[in-house]
Amino acid sequence: MDDEDKPTPYPRPKPPADEPEVAAAPRRRRRPVRATGKALLALVSVAALVATGYAWATYHQVQGNVHTTDALDLPDDKPAPPADDGADDILLVGADARTDMQGNALPLTVLKTLRTEQTSGVNTDTIIVVRIPKNGAKPYALSIPRDTWIDVPRGGQGKINSVYGLAKQARVNELRRDGERDPAEIERDSDQAGRQSLVQAVQDFTQVRVDHYAEVNLLGFYLITEALGGVQVCLNHATEDKDSGADFAAGVQTVSGGEALSFVRQRKNLPHGDLDRIVRQQAFLSSALHKVLSAGVLTNPGTLGELTDALHRSLVLDANFDLLQFADRAKGLASGDVTFTTIPVITINGRSPDGQQSIVEVDPVAVRQFFAGLAGRAPSGGGASGGGASGGGASGGGAVSRAVPAGVTCVN
Repeated sequence: MDDEDKPTPYPRPKPPADEPEVAAAPRRRRRPVRATGKALLALVSVAALVATGYAWATYHQVQGNVHTTDALDLPDDKPAPPADDGADDILLVGADARTDMQGNALPLTVLKTLRTEQTSGVNTDTIIVVRIPKNGAKPYALSIPRDTWIDVPRGGQGKINSVYGLAKQARVNELRRDGERDPAEIERDSDQAGRQSLVQAVQDFTQVRVDHYAEVNLLGFYLITEALGGVQVCLNHATEDKDSGADFAAGVQTVSGGEALSFVRQRKNLPHGDLDRIVRQQAFLSSALHKVLSAGVLTNPGTLGELTDALHRSLVLDANFDLLQFADRAKGLASGDVTFTTIPVITINGRSPDGQQSIVEVDPVAVRQFFAGLAGRAPSGGGASGGGASGGGASGGGAVSRAVPAGVTCVN
């Protein structure tokens, strides 16, 4: 979701019972930028549930009711990367869709609670590839910045976060020309086209075969943080940003729902802009994972029930995604033993060839070499960076001298 969506101040209301709750830039030294996102929080929540014997029944409930997609059923007109490349690769997507899982538009009251507005189209502002080496080596979560300039499946070039939305709109137009009039059916069918195009784009860009797909929407992020009873975060200084709805004091605080969305979306009025926002997201996820894995969450039937409901209402998986197998293969995700990093970039302040858009400039060859180096071998020429929120605006103290709880990192 773009931070340019401008909400107005309002309280966080409870929705009614009948509505859901809720020219190339000069080349510079390539550098990694750490990032995480809401899709990973959803999937690790599943892994934590499945990895707990207490939650065995919950696993069956989630697996039996999860929404599925044919996103991996791609056309045969392009050669796909090798299926066996030394790792299982999961594409995690955070979408800013303003619809529910049935394709119905979210009510205005819910959009206000999410601190956003109704807009057309879909952007995928969180794109992460989780590489789980088959030799048992530590998994990696590699973020692809939303403004990464790539060759897009439909021809030409564009930002990677626009691929889903452009393919979706093309399918909408096609369905309407063919006489389809059911809005919900149009939404569901066009979403499938968007997902398939995004998978194709990621495969073409990274030369990594996407083995599994997982997606969560805005409403899902809201519901998951609410189910957890909020997530503790810490800021070095007070900050606000009207565009994202952020208005936070310095120090440790608990955020959930709309506040949590504002916390991970804010980029204005931060010393390092997008870099600070990336560190924000990582710090938030670290704290959320710490809470998901705590005994108080995993042994609380009420919390488990709410978390399961949130996942059912927001998580989309490919049809062959076995959650039990995932939990067994990805224990590192559930334990926090995963390295978060971002693809190597040339600059985050590039311009598109027409000069009209701010883009993240990358070298596709370097990106492909980087991915290939993370299938159980030491990374080469890129910049894998250790897990945990650090760098950029992260700080162990700074302006905040009070005690900081375990699992919480103070950031800008």
